[in-house]
Amino acid sequence: MKTGLKITTFAAALAATFGTAYGVGQGVGPVVADDPPKHEDGHARPASPPARGDGHAGHDTPPAGGLQISEDGYTLDLKTPTVTAGQRAELRFTVRDGSGRAVTAYQREHDKELHLIVASRDLATYRHLHPTRAADGTWSTPVDLPRAGGYRVFADFTPARKDARNLTLGADLAASGPYRPKEPPAPSTTAETDGYQVELTGALRPGEASELKLKVSRDGKPVTDLQPYLGAYGHLVALRSGDLAYLHVHPNGEPGDGTTRPGPDISFTATAPSAGSYRLFLDFQHDGKVHTAPFTVRAGGAAAGSGTPEGHADDGHGH
Repeated sequence: MKTGLKITTFAAALAATFGTAYGVGQGVGPVVADDPPKHEDGHARPASPPARGDGHAGHDTPPAGGLQISEDGYTLDLKTPTVTAGQRAELRFTVRDGSGRAVTAYQREHDKELHLIVASRDLATYRHLHPTRAADGTWSTPVDLPRAGGYRVFADFTPARKDARNLTLGADLAASGPYRPKEPPAPSTTAETDGYQVELTGALRPGEASELKLKVSRDGKPVTDLQPYLGAYGHLVALRSGDLAYLHVHPNGEPGDGTTRPGPDISFTATAPSAGSYRLFLDFQHDGKVHTAPFTVRAGGAAAGSGTPEGHADDGHGH
């Protein structure tokens, strides 16, 4: 990905509040949460250059994606529509073509054939998963959702067909048990995770490209030796409050092309699809471990730098 923003709009049911998120277990990527384990992996997918016409490119507001379970003849067949909160379960699904056959061939994007996001409707739980595919086309990944309530599952993939475009299909997932939504954290420009401090500067603007810079420090000193993580020095995911509109942004430049600095500053160019509150998750790698720093920002409101720090936020990864 170069300097553009790849936006795939993940839409789910109304999300009234933000919280921290987290992930555990084999198959889990970038996540942030209540009582997280150590993380190991996540994913990165490049933003498309402005010239592409697949609905993810450039800085114009893109058409909504992820609102439907079927698109372009492909259907997300979620075989595990219900799990029990607080208990580890295996999430299984299949992508089927127009003839009902399971899809078994995909284009690889940033080392993965398919990327999976699971988010609660109140955005208190966020998971970035990397499932494995069986020969018959069935995907599976362990999942352990901490709280009861409604969740949305998003499958992000490109079929291995010459004229195929990237698709994001969504389906509802329920976690049984007592449910109480969390209060949203205040907008902030600083976050702490695993002993690292991350500072955000810049503003997320609706319908307009803008630069966001994130500076990583540890023990008060800038981290200047960030490591490439699945093809980039950092990956930024944003979820919009209200419908979980999804943005996945990658740094300006790629490792090895002479334009991306290993740290402490990571620069992104992003366009918000609309005004509103967003929950941002920055994934970065240092000393061989992946870390996730969460922020709450408002597009179309106060610029970054004027918010109130939200304090420490725990996070976790798994793969």
